[in-house]
Amino acid sequence: MSSEQGGEQRTLYVPDGLEGERVDAAIARLFGLSRSRVADLIAAGHVVLDGTGVAKSDRVRAGALLDVTIPRLADPLEIHEEIVEGIRIIHEDDAIVVIDKPVGVAVHPSPGWKGATVVGHLRAAGIRISTSGAREREGIVQRLDVGTSGVMVIAKSEHAYSVLKNAFRNRTPRKIYHALVQGHPDPLEGTVDAPIGRHPKYDYKYAVMDGGRHSVTHYETLEAHRFASLLRIHLETGRTHQIRVHMSALRHPCVGDLTYGADPVLAHRVGLERQWLHAVSLGFEHPETGEYVEFASPYPDDLAHALEVIRHAD
Repeated sequence: MSSEQGGEQRTLYVPDGLEGERVDAAIARLFGLSRSRVADLIAAGHVVLDGTGVAKSDRVRAGALLDVTIPRLADPLEIHEEIVEGIRIIHEDDAIVVIDKPVGVAVHPSPGWKGATVVGHLRAAGIRISTSGAREREGIVQRLDVGTSGVMVIAKSEHAYSVLKNAFRNRTPRKIYHALVQGHPDPLEGTVDAPIGRHPKYDYKYAVMDGGRHSVTHYETLEAHRFASLLRIHLETGRTHQIRVHMSALRHPCVGDLTYGADPVLAHRVGLERQWLHAVSLGFEHPETGEYVEFASPYPDDLAHALEVIRHAD
């Protein structure tokens, strides 16, 4: 397998639930990469299955050894200005723009990602945003994972950036998520207070671990079904993958979240290719008026469908 200096090597055995899955789909689900990114890796010879190169339409076998090399991009932080289908403007004024981010879109460029970004979309749409922050993160005061959809705010003015950045730093905005998790948390509502750090073996994952950053997640059960529970989650802190890590630590991973131990058979049954996790509402004091404002996002089609399948399974 070819590789490039400075690239990242990922090796694992294909889980039973992905038996017969296309190679490109399996890698996208396991590593949280876009299908187009995976196709590029396969075409460049960076994917090997049991010691043999593959085509993207090949099928994987449970227990097969999968080796993937992800080379560093020549300019990992280049901002590609392009309109992204699915990004919806919920609210816009002179200070802020609030959007509904679809799955598969990164908030800003980062090493190893060359797909669509919120920053690139806003630039292509002619929406001026704050120039505060690092070049590739201008105007960004909060983030959502590539695999997480929902509502988020971006600062347009420099004053709004300063005020909102400080607000998120002080944890005053109210961030509410809904998550469909496997099984039934006991108790039905509670708080997870457990530090999170980068996984010691897999640098694309995080884990509850001593020495990690202080992380607090509050949850309550909205619906309890035969195979899964719908939770309302309030984040007190905002660590990378926080909800996914904390739910996995409770042994109730988000449905479809193969990276953090979800059952791939259940994910396939409900038709999910990502974790069932959605930022449903965001409330904060408007940086110019000081008035409390709140914005909401409905479930996207894939999550709504999966939830209906779970409900009907009762």
